[in-house]
Amino acid sequence: MAPPPPFRAEHIGSLKRPRHLIDARTKFDKGEVTREKLTKLEDEEVLRVVKLQQKLGFKAITDGEFRRHMFYDGFFDNLEGFTLFKDPNPDIFMDYVPDVAAFKALGFKGGETYLCTGKIKRTKPCYVPWFLALAKDVAPEEVKNIKIAMAAPEWYHLRHSGEYAYSHEVYANDAEYFADIAQAYREEIDALYEAGCRNIQIDDPLLAYFCAVSMLEGLKAVGDDPDKLLDSYIKLYNDCLATKKPDFSVGLHLCRGNFKDGVHFSEGGYDAIAVKLFNELNADFYYLEYDTPRAGGFAPLKELPKHKQVVLGLISSKLPKLEDKKEVIARIHEAAGYMDDPKLERIGISPQCGFASHIEGNLVTEADVEKKLALVAEIATEVFGTTVW
Repeated sequence: MAPPPPFRAEHIGSLKRPRHLIDARTKFDKGEVTREKLTKLEDEEVLRVVKLQQKLGFKAITDGEFRRHMFYDGFFDNLEGFTLFKDPNPDIFMDYVPDVAAFKALGFKGGETYLCTGKIKRTKPCYVPWFLALAKDVAPEEVKNIKIAMAAPEWYHLRHSGEYAYSHEVYANDAEYFADIAQAYREEIDALYEAGCRNIQIDDPLLAYFCAVSMLEGLKAVGDDPDKLLDSYIKLYNDCLATKKPDFSVGLHLCRGNFKDGVHFSEGGYDAIAVKLFNELNADFYYLEYDTPRAGGFAPLKELPKHKQVVLGLISSKLPKLEDKKEVIARIHEAAGYMDDPKLERIGISPQCGFASHIEGNLVTEADVEKKLALVAEIATEVFGTTVW
């Protein structure tokens, strides 16, 4: 059985968090609010945004990532073998990574990060509890449509390189380290499947960094081969997905940074990675940033195999200004031309990223978010028809 195609209208996971939820999480972190009180508030707010998504006609329902601080939360912080380091030495963060360079330029002092200090094992569920909580908010027949966003498997490796990402007393090389990460992903994906999940989105801004000249040159400057590193990450992905069931859909989301105040971190079209990204990495479809010229043109889409789909991120999640519907529709048809897809059978539409990859969110209000999502739904209905999403 082939995986179901992506829905023609989607959003990328995170929605604007209300201030009272942000304040409650801050107090929880300080020990001023109990876990029970925070969870009750999360439950209420998740139900609210579920109803919003349903009102607008979306099928791939998410919890808005309201139970997270950052988009990559939920996996590495739940694995045995990873240790949280607060205020680490900034030197362990690689300057060739575009967002690291940006943070350091702004006076970045290290913040906190996870490093592998022991043997990696998945000893408890990671995303499964969030999935089960969300499943209670939709009808039984809609549970299969729920979308859970997962962290990219190479997240900490690229940021720290093989030198700092893991203890060399535990793992002799990247291959050993990656093997245990992949095993943990396989176990979590299997557990999600058993819980009823059929739809995940892996959020990975790092792969888009391989489109940035600055990172490619930075890697070469320290003696690393960007092509070999990308190959190793693609192999890691495929190992993570090696045992997924045929009816389990995996979408891969790439963007170039989505930090507060509309900040992005890198530029460069998909041309440099399109062949490998679309043909060698075993995702079923791709959510691609396309709201500004920094992501390049649609020409790389000609490399997309006929059995794969793309969700075009043509609506900005960073800025409140509403896009012109006619211009967006024209761009959908332009992309279809490169894909040789005149019937638009392999295309969907979404915002280019989430509205709140970090807890504070972007320069949009909750009202702006609703207007943006309503526009996505309106365009999908006009372009693809009311029965296909």
